Amino acid sequence: MQIHYQKAVANIVPQTLYVVATPIGNLTDLSIHALAVLAKADLICAEDTRVTQQLLRAYGLSARLISVREQNEQSMAERVITALAAGEVVAQVSDAGTPAVCDPGARLAVRVREAGYKVLPVAGPSAVMAALSVAGVTESDFYFAGFLPAKKGEREQRLRQWLDSEFPVIMFETPHRIAATLTQMKALYPQRQLMLAREISKAHETYISASVAEVQSIVQNDANQSRGEMVLVLHPAVKEKQTELSIESMRIMRILAQELSTKQAASLAAQISGDSKKALYDWVIMNKKQ
Repeated sequence: MQIHYQKAVANIVPQTLYVVATPIGNLTDLSIHALAVLAKADLICAEDTRVTQQLLRAYGLSARLISVREQNEQSMAERVITALAAGEVVAQVSDAGTPAVCDPGARLAVRVREAGYKVLPVAGPSAVMAALSVAGVTESDFYFAGFLPAKKGEREQRLRQWLDSEFPVIMFETPHRIAATLTQMKALYPQRQLMLAREISKAHETYISASVAEVQSIVQNDANQSRGEMVLVLHPAVKEKQTELSIESMRIMRILAQELSTKQAASLAAQISGDSKKALYDWVIMNKKQ
C-alpha cells in the first residue's frame, strides 16, 4: 500500500484542480489516490468545511480549507484560479460522494478550465452507481434524475414521464418527502419493481427491493425507513408480450363478430384457432374504432 501511495503522491501535478470523490458513509472507502491528493493539496475547496475537517482528521491530515457552495461558486472561482496561478495544488470535494453531481463543482470546473488550468477527476464512491450495482437491473443504459421536485404537482409530472420507460431511473429523495413520493409512485405504477437504498455504506444501510406498492407499505409501517440519505432505483416498465394473430383467426373472428357479442365471438374464435382470446377481442375493438 505504501508503494502505491508514494506513487500517487509523485504523480500529483501543480497548477491542477483535482475533483475528489470522498466517502458517502464508510470512511474506509476513501481511495489511495484521493488520500494522496488531499494530503498534497495546498488548498481544499469544501462544500461544508466542518464536514471535510472531520474526514481530514480521521486520516491525520490538515489543509487550508475554503467553503465553495452553490451560492458563491462563481466568486470563489477567482480565488482558486489565483491559487493555481501561484503553482498550488487545489482539491475540490463535496460533503460526500462525487462533486458536481447534485452538488457544487460544475461551475468551478468550467471557470478553471477556461482560465487554462487542468481539471482532473479522482474517481471514488458514488451513491448512484452503488445503488445501481445491487438493484438487479440488466439494461445497459439508465437515467439519473437527481433530486425529485419538492412541489407535489411538479413531482407528479416528473414521475409520469416514466410511466412507460424502457430504462431504469435513479433518483435521490429526502426523508421528509419520501412518504409523499412513494404514495404518488404507487398511484401511477404500483406493480413496478423498485429498490430503496438507504444510508449506503453506513452502519444502518438497508436495501428494500419489491414492487412500488410493497416498498410504500414497508416505509409507511417502519419509521426507520424514512431516515437518512436515500436513492430510489425504478426498474423499467414491463413490456406486454405482443400477440400476433394469424390471418385465419382474424377471418374467423370477423365472421363470428357479425353474429355474436364481441366477448362471445372472441371466446369461440380462440377455441377454434388456438390464438389468444384477449388478442382477438382487442383486435375487433380496435377495428371498430377505425
